[in-house]
Amino acid sequence: METVSVTDLRAYLAGSWRVERTLLDRSTGVRGRFQGTVLFEPADGGPTSQTSTAKVLRQREHGTISWPTHTGTATREYLLHATTEPAILDMYFPDERFFHTLNLSTGRWTTGHGCDPDTYNVTYRAVSSMRLDYEWDVSGPAKDLLLSTSLFRLAEQLSAPASQAW
Repeated sequence: METVSVTDLRAYLAGSWRVERTLLDRSTGVRGRFQGTVLFEPADGGPTSQTSTAKVLRQREHGTISWPTHTGTATREYLLHATTEPAILDMYFPDERFFHTLNLSTGRWTTGHGCDPDTYNVTYRAVSSMRLDYEWDVSGPAKDLLLSTSLFRLAEQLSAPASQAW
C-alpha cells in the first residue's frame, strides 16, 4: 500500500478522525469491532524534563466496542510529546509512562512495546492526508491478537488550516 511522507506529525494528526478497528483473537478465531472517533488536540503540560519546551498533543478515542462477550462504550487516551524533529512524536500513557516513538517521515513506521509478559508490535502507515492505518500484533502467553485500525479525517477538518499555532 502506498504511503505519504509526513513532515509535521502534530499538524497531520491535529483534529477529529473517525476510527474503525477490527479485532481478531487468533487463538480462538473470535472477531470484534470498535467504531468511534479520535480527537487529537493540544494538551496542558509537557515532558517531565524541566528544560523542555515541547508541546503535547492529547489523543482521545471514544466509541463502541462489539465483542461476542461484551458490547459497550470504550475509551482510550495517550499523550504525544514533541521531539526535536517535527515528523517524530514520543507517545506516552496518560500517567506519563513512555509507550513508544512514532515517526512518519517516510510514511511508514514499525515499533513495539513490551508489557511483560506480552509483546505489542505496531506498524503505522500514513495512507494520505485523510487516512492513517495502524496494526497491532499482540502476542504473549495468554494473548494472540491482531488489531487493525483505520483513521479517517472527518469532513469538518477539510477547511481547517494544515497546521495550527500552538
